[in-house]
Amino acid sequence: MADTIADTRRLFSKPQNLNDAYGPPSNFLEIDVSNPETIGVGRGRYTTYEVRLKTNLPIFKLKESSVRRRYSDFEWLRAELERESKVVVPPLPGKALFRQLPFRGDDGIFDDSFIEERRQGLEQFLNKLGHYLCFMCKCINVSCWNIKCAKTVGKIKIHKYVF
Repeated sequence: MADTIADTRRLFSKPQNLNDAYGPPSNFLEIDVSNPETIGVGRGRYTTYEVRLKTNLPIFKLKESSVRRRYSDFEWLRAELERESKVVVPPLPGKALFRQLPFRGDDGIFDDSFIEERRQGLEQFLNKLGHYLCFMCKCINVSCWNIKCAKTVGKIKIHKYVF
């Protein structure tokens, strides 16, 4: 009985003050997708999104970074991780094929409301993926998705280009 009591006692901890409770977290990873920008005209038109990362985690080489990426870059990243890992990779927001039909009355995939909806979906995708990458893919320097294969851990290798 005495052994059971000893096992269930709480560890001694120091009292927490307001600075500890409301101060910055000891480890954090913030990923934001913002500032969509549509480039080009006609069939060569596409939208890029700014991807910003802030962290203090030691596996990242840069503590803050920012890059611009297209939807196709996110598709490539997802396909590569899905092919190389055994973990379920979160879904991307849809392709919106019907929005690309020429007889639509709106701007299709370049409509502001669609771009905002896609931006939110991409941010959600990266935030879910970011936590996975921190724990599973240490070969990837995910400094704001400047993905470089620093070393190989397990089967994951990402070669295409700096994402």
